[in-house]
Amino acid sequence: MDNNYTSFALISINAALAERQVTDKILLCNEDTKKYGLLLTEQQALALSQTRTASLKENKRIEFGNGIIDKLIMAVCDSPYITQETYEGTLHELINLFYDLKNNTWDRISDTDLIDFIKTAFNGCCHGSMDLLIGKSMQLAEHIHCGNKIDTFSLKEE
Repeated sequence: MDNNYTSFALISINAALAERQVTDKILLCNEDTKKYGLLLTEQQALALSQTRTASLKENKRIEFGNGIIDKLIMAVCDSPYITQETYEGTLHELINLFYDLKNNTWDRISDTDLIDFIKTAFNGCCHGSMDLLIGKSMQLAEHIHCGNKIDTFSLKEE
């Protein structure tokens, strides 16, 4: 019984350390995003880190390292559809969408290509609408399920 408690304590410490590392990496993005008028507080960065953790659990995924949040932030920070007021909320939704889409495309798309898709669709045909982006993401997943590749998927407005 003592070994079980020790194992649980070590897992909890590792999870907290990983969350702290992700939070720190998110906060480092402020140096680049401030030129777009976008900044995250430590509390907001921690909340985004917690969203990542929850989304990974919900999607039954594991991730090594600090993950994709900083890459996602840097991909969308120059979007004309994101303001300081919508910044954090949009990032929470994009994090959840990323991991959901990663599962729904059966991991057949690299993280980089998936982030490029999200950025291009969000800023292009979706005009900053999360509802439209979710719809396009579902279409992409169906496209991949049919045996197609991401580079043959059309982001034209319908």
